[in-house]
Amino acid sequence: MEVKFKAVNQKIGREIPLPQFATAGSAAMDLHACVDAPVTLKAGERAVIPTGLAMALPSSGYVALVFARSGLGIKKGVCLSNGVGVIDSDYRGEIAVGLVNLSAEDYTVQPGDRIAQLMVVPVVQPTISLVPELDDTDRGSGGFGSTGR
Repeated sequence: MEVKFKAVNQKIGREIPLPQFATAGSAAMDLHACVDAPVTLKAGERAVIPTGLAMALPSSGYVALVFARSGLGIKKGVCLSNGVGVIDSDYRGEIAVGLVNLSAEDYTVQPGDRIAQLMVVPVVQPTISLVPELDDTDRGSGGFGSTGR
């Protein structure tokens, strides 16, 4: 499969690398901050960080999902402000990453920093049916914590 990227900022490929897989076993590729100067997220603050890239997925059978980087989230408390970003197959604008600093300390994003991960996955668009009853299961309607610890 080929995913096409378009540089919407002249720094891409020069100062800011293209998305890349960190290792041969990586499921997602790193996205980098395409900013002119450092951006400081104060404790509790949110910011939208541009990547300098737009992309074209091969068909409506795919979606690109943007996830937090584990190291940023666990070590620094910097996560995605929307949980998971969804890039639909027909979107052609710049990819931007909403970050939130959940820590008690300021965090500075430097130009070129790896700020998120991008994963391309298949999509299934099911047919929707409204039914009077759902199939029974062992769990049934048991909610949070109903399956134990």
